[in-house]
Amino acid sequence: MGNEAIALGAVRAGVNLVCGYPGTPSTEVLETVAKYNPGDIHVEWAANEKAAMEVGGGASFTGARVLVTMKQMGLNVAADPLMCLSYLGVKGGMVVLVADDPGPISSQTEQDTRHFAKFANLPVLDPSTPEEAYQMVQEAFEISEQWELPVILRPTTRICHASASIEAEMRKEKHEYPGFAKDPRWVIFPSLSLKKHGELEQKQKEIGKAFSHSTFNDIEGNGSLGIVASGAAYAYAREAVKELDANVTLVKIGTPYPFPEEFALDFIRELDKILVVEELDAVIERSLTDLLGKHKIKLDIYGKETGNLPAAGEYTHEIVLRAIAEFLGGAAGEGASSPPPALPVRPPVLCAGCPHRASFYAVKTAMKGIPAVFTGDIGCYTLGNAKPLDMVDTCLCMGAGVTVAQGLYHMEPDKKYFAFIGDSTFFHTGIPGVVNAAYNQAKITVVVLDNSTTAMTGQQPHPGTGRTMMGTESPKIDIEAMLRASGAGWVKTVDPFDFNAAVGAAKEAADFDGVSAIIYRAPCIALRKAQTIYKINAGCIGCKKCIREIGCPAISVTDGAVRVEPSLCYGCGLCTYVCPAGAIVEVRE
Repeated sequence: MGNEAIALGAVRAGVNLVCGYPGTPSTEVLETVAKYNPGDIHVEWAANEKAAMEVGGGASFTGARVLVTMKQMGLNVAADPLMCLSYLGVKGGMVVLVADDPGPISSQTEQDTRHFAKFANLPVLDPSTPEEAYQMVQEAFEISEQWELPVILRPTTRICHASASIEAEMRKEKHEYPGFAKDPRWVIFPSLSLKKHGELEQKQKEIGKAFSHSTFNDIEGNGSLGIVASGAAYAYAREAVKELDANVTLVKIGTPYPFPEEFALDFIRELDKILVVEELDAVIERSLTDLLGKHKIKLDIYGKETGNLPAAGEYTHEIVLRAIAEFLGGAAGEGASSPPPALPVRPPVLCAGCPHRASFYAVKTAMKGIPAVFTGDIGCYTLGNAKPLDMVDTCLCMGAGVTVAQGLYHMEPDKKYFAFIGDSTFFHTGIPGVVNAAYNQAKITVVVLDNSTTAMTGQQPHPGTGRTMMGTESPKIDIEAMLRASGAGWVKTVDPFDFNAAVGAAKEAADFDGVSAIIYRAPCIALRKAQTIYKINAGCIGCKKCIREIGCPAISVTDGAVRVEPSLCYGCGLCTYVCPAGAIVEVRE
């Protein structure tokens, strides 16, 4: 897989420290390094991406080689230290892997990290295949050390999760680093920043010249019409050109920023017009347009900004094939095979037996008939927005549920506010929000849904689990103690499957005059095995309340009868509290 290739490339390059925060599509990079760790690489899941970037920066100051991993949303969290590192510089090679998610497939937003690279004055490499990603991450360390800057490696979902056969070589040798030497350069001051900014601007020109000779940029063919592409879109374009048997000049840009102007000038002078194929934004398209204006070259550029390709969303082979066929003057879709049948729509739902369903239902039951607002957060529990639960009224970004609730409260203090947040997200960015609520006297209830893992991204450990990615045990950070220390005046831990106690806790919390907190604690179903399951007996009255109220995917109607699917049931027992006829009974497996 592309993520595994990146990890193995980093190991081969002698990486000394790898840190990050899990987020699809980047997660498997760090996990693969941990799996193939020769024993001398420090690997850690940080509390959040900002912490990871700062840990990585400190390690780089010693001369060590560092890989920091995250998805595009995580870069928003890590922006502060990364912007400062671009000014301060690094010593050991520092590669920042930011996996973009066109679509988006599993993200709140579509973002193009190439914009951030330009904003931060940092080089960015854009792999088009897993094989190229394997090579790029190794060269990225060299580029970082040559220019003393962090380097962004920007694979997209299709590169991260595509598979290829790669001859992964063993690590050349352990990267030895000299250690930290005290130097005023490691302390950022406004006067230093002004000087560094000027140096950064000059470095961009020099790096752009160097990138013009990079093997990651390539030209195939010699037609008068040009197709310029990058990343996964290049793979689609290459396939389309072959399928259409088109006589074109196909150009790959693997180093989108700083833009390789000399390389571009060499090919654009021979072309009549150009179609740019790239995800997500028109970064290369605008760079080419700027270059034409700068050198007073008259040439038509087509792409996103001319409407030849979609401005948003992930590309497919069919989209690129159609765009290239039209660009070459053929009929739309000429040469394309018939489109595949539409896939069935499968809306995401909370798993059967998920403790979050019980937590949501307990709060919903407690607040029935009471004006209440339920702010959500990023994780499995975002799925609580779906009916019949309908328990997520807002969702902004990680940690924001706690603070959005405060803004709502200060404007409409007569309502009850419940802010739901997961245990991993609580450590990520939830704690400052609790402090803010206590300090500014917002009467809200923080609900920590503690399932003892980072579930949505694949069961990674976090500070509350007592396990690290190095395989060691560490002190479990006590969420209840953290809540109290952060200013919550009423805190209670409850098993959400003890339904009556869970409902009672929600009522008590709502009545508390100040910041209150409930920890609904029960393990994710991926961490436990069902000991019992449930079935529906002949006492069922067919009211379907179990389906209408909790929406468990294990309960369905077949041939007019309500039934529990035994292969899906995890034996949580929540449905037994809902059934008015007592027709749902326990069966030992």
